[in-house]
Amino acid sequence: MTQQAAALQTYNNELVKCIEDLHSKREELNRQIKQEEEEKDRLQHDIRVLSEKLSRVNESLTQRLAARATFDRTIAETEAAYTKILESSQSLLSVLKQEAGNLSKATEPRRKEH
Repeated sequence: MTQQAAALQTYNNELVKCIEDLHSKREELNRQIKQEEEEKDRLQHDIRVLSEKLSRVNESLTQRLAARATFDRTIAETEAAYTKILESSQSLLSVLKQEAGNLSKATEPRRKEH
Protein backbone atom coordinates (compact mmCIF):
# COMPACT_ATOMS: atom_id res chain seq x y z
CA MET A 1 0.00 0.00 0.00
CA THR A 2 2.89 2.33 0.54
CA GLN A 3 3.68 2.26 -3.13
CA GLN A 4 0.10 3.20 -3.98
CA ALA A 5 0.15 5.96 -1.41
CA ALA A 6 3.36 7.33 -2.86
CA ALA A 7 1.89 7.24 -6.37
CA LEU A 8 -1.26 8.92 -5.10
CA GLN A 9 0.82 11.60 -3.40
CA THR A 10 2.79 12.17 -6.62
CA TYR A 11 -0.45 12.53 -8.62
CA ASN A 12 -1.82 14.85 -5.99
CA ASN A 13 1.31 17.00 -6.08
CA GLU A 14 1.20 17.14 -9.90
CA LEU A 15 -2.50 18.00 -9.81
CA VAL A 16 -1.91 20.82 -7.31
CA LYS A 17 1.00 22.09 -9.45
CA CYS A 18 -1.18 22.03 -12.61
CA ILE A 19 -3.94 23.91 -10.79
CA GLU A 20 -1.43 26.50 -9.54
CA ASP A 21 -0.05 26.86 -13.11
CA LEU A 22 -3.59 27.40 -14.40
CA HIS A 23 -4.19 30.07 -11.73
CA SER A 24 -0.91 31.76 -12.72
CA LYS A 25 -1.81 31.70 -16.40
CA ARG A 26 -5.28 33.02 -15.58
CA GLU A 27 -3.80 35.89 -13.56
CA GLU A 28 -1.40 36.74 -16.41
CA LEU A 29 -4.30 36.66 -18.86
CA ASN A 30 -6.32 38.94 -16.51
CA ARG A 31 -3.38 41.36 -16.42
CA GLN A 32 -3.19 41.38 -20.23
CA ILE A 33 -6.97 41.86 -20.51
CA LYS A 34 -6.83 44.79 -18.10
CA GLN A 35 -3.97 46.38 -20.07
CA GLU A 36 -5.83 46.00 -23.36
CA GLU A 37 -9.05 47.37 -21.86
CA GLU A 38 -7.12 50.40 -20.58
CA GLU A 39 -5.52 50.87 -24.01
CA LYS A 40 -8.94 50.53 -25.65
CA ASP A 41 -10.33 53.21 -23.33
CA ARG A 42 -7.37 55.51 -24.13
CA LEU A 43 -7.82 54.95 -27.85
CA GLN A 44 -11.56 55.62 -27.68
CA HIS A 45 -10.85 58.82 -25.76
CA ASP A 46 -8.23 59.83 -28.35
CA ILE A 47 -10.71 59.09 -31.14
CA ARG A 48 -13.34 61.30 -29.47
CA VAL A 49 -10.82 64.11 -28.99
CA LEU A 50 -9.55 63.82 -32.57
CA SER A 51 -13.10 63.62 -33.96
CA GLU A 52 -14.02 66.82 -32.13
CA LYS A 53 -10.84 68.49 -33.36
CA LEU A 54 -11.52 67.33 -36.93
CA SER A 55 -15.02 68.74 -36.70
CA ARG A 56 -13.69 72.12 -35.52
CA VAL A 57 -11.03 72.16 -38.26
CA ASN A 58 -13.63 71.29 -40.92
CA GLU A 59 -15.89 74.09 -39.69
CA SER A 60 -13.02 76.58 -39.69
CA LEU A 61 -11.91 75.43 -43.12
CA THR A 62 -15.43 75.90 -44.49
CA GLN A 63 -15.54 79.44 -43.13
CA ARG A 64 -12.09 80.25 -44.52
CA LEU A 65 -12.97 78.86 -47.95
CA ALA A 66 -16.10 81.02 -48.00
CA ALA A 67 -14.05 84.07 -46.98
CA ARG A 68 -11.50 83.32 -49.71
CA ALA A 69 -14.29 83.06 -52.29
CA THR A 70 -15.56 86.47 -51.12
CA PHE A 71 -12.05 87.91 -51.47
CA ASP A 72 -11.71 86.42 -54.96
CA ARG A 73 -15.07 87.86 -56.04
CA THR A 74 -14.28 91.31 -54.56
CA ILE A 75 -10.84 91.36 -56.20
CA ALA A 76 -12.29 90.38 -59.59
CA GLU A 77 -15.04 93.03 -59.36
CA THR A 78 -12.56 95.70 -58.23
CA GLU A 79 -10.09 94.86 -60.99
CA ALA A 80 -12.89 94.98 -63.60
CA ALA A 81 -14.07 98.37 -62.30
CA TYR A 82 -10.48 99.64 -62.24
CA THR A 83 -9.99 98.53 -65.85
CA LYS A 84 -13.13 100.45 -66.83
CA ILE A 85 -11.84 103.51 -64.99
CA LEU A 86 -8.51 103.25 -66.85
CA GLU A 87 -10.31 102.92 -70.18
CA SER A 88 -12.52 105.90 -69.36
CA SER A 89 -9.51 107.94 -68.26
CA GLN A 90 -7.70 107.09 -71.47
CA SER A 91 -10.75 108.12 -73.52
CA LEU A 92 -11.15 111.32 -71.50
CA LEU A 93 -7.46 112.16 -71.94
CA SER A 94 -7.69 111.56 -75.66
CA VAL A 95 -10.78 113.80 -75.96
CA LEU A 96 -9.18 116.46 -73.77
CA LYS A 97 -6.00 116.50 -75.89
CA GLN A 98 -8.08 116.78 -79.02
CA GLU A 99 -10.14 119.64 -77.56
CA ALA A 100 -7.01 121.36 -76.29
CA GLY A 101 -5.54 121.11 -79.76
CA ASN A 102 -8.71 122.57 -81.27
CA LEU A 103 -8.71 125.41 -78.73
CA SER A 104 -5.08 126.14 -79.44
CA LYS A 105 -5.82 126.40 -83.15
CA ALA A 106 -8.80 128.65 -82.47
CA THR A 107 -6.82 131.04 -80.29
CA GLU A 108 -3.69 131.29 -82.46
CA PRO A 109 -3.27 134.57 -84.27
CA ARG A 110 -4.11 134.24 -87.91
CA ARG A 111 -1.35 134.77 -90.33
CA LYS A 112 -1.81 137.22 -93.03
CA GLU A 113 -1.57 135.77 -96.41
CA HIS A 114 0.34 137.77 -98.99
